[in-house]
Amino acid sequence: MPGLIIKSNIRPKVKELDKENAISSVADEVERELERKVEDMLSEAIKRAKANGRRTLQSRDL
Repeated sequence: MPGLIIKSNIRPKVKELDKENAISSVADEVERELERKVEDMLSEAIKRAKANGRRTLQSRDL
């Protein structure tokens, strides 16, 4: 199953967010860590939706 984080999208987003242009490269482990963090966020959001008796995951669950 493909991951949620697309490696080729990370560097352009970092460049966009880095207004001072201080970051010149992005290490490979950034992709893995972002993937892990997103999965953790989704797991917690699922727990909140279930605790509130909903079957729909909503932005407020994040």
